[in-house]
Amino acid sequence: MIILGRRIDDRTAVIWAMWASAIALTTALGSQYLGGLAPCKLCIWQRIPHGIAIVIGLGALLWFRGPRERILLTWLACLTFAVGAGIALYHTGVEQHWIAGPSSCTGFGSLNEATTIEDLRAQLLAAPIVRCDEIPWSLFGVSIAAWNALASLGLMVFCGMAAWNQTRRRYS
Repeated sequence: MIILGRRIDDRTAVIWAMWASAIALTTALGSQYLGGLAPCKLCIWQRIPHGIAIVIGLGALLWFRGPRERILLTWLACLTFAVGAGIALYHTGVEQHWIAGPSSCTGFGSLNEATTIEDLRAQLLAAPIVRCDEIPWSLFGVSIAAWNALASLGLMVFCGMAAWNQTRRRYS
């Protein structure tokens, strides 16, 4: 497969995807701990598929080097990025107020269930500070969740094409 003028072996697609996920996670953690950009609940959920992709890539790099194992890992990475894209698209929809997000991070929690002032105070103090339906930072008018959705979709297509090519060569 040729991407940006560079030939990439389909068998190494999982390793390339691992590095892309490592960059995405490093950027997210850097913006959190160095930039002071606190993540919401859905932001944390978006990090999970990238972590799984890193584990898959490490497996391909260190242990599973056979052609059948590489095909399986590449399809698994494709599925992982599809789930990651779904989570990121969901978060983007919540940010744009197209769909309702989880009640625990959109401000519609169980505050109405408080029966005493003390219950209400405890719930308010325990409530998350970062809301999922607000865009804390954007680049060119596109939120971080939308950028992650685009990246995850691109990595899903990349891994899917690589897995398809490997499968076709192996079983044709």
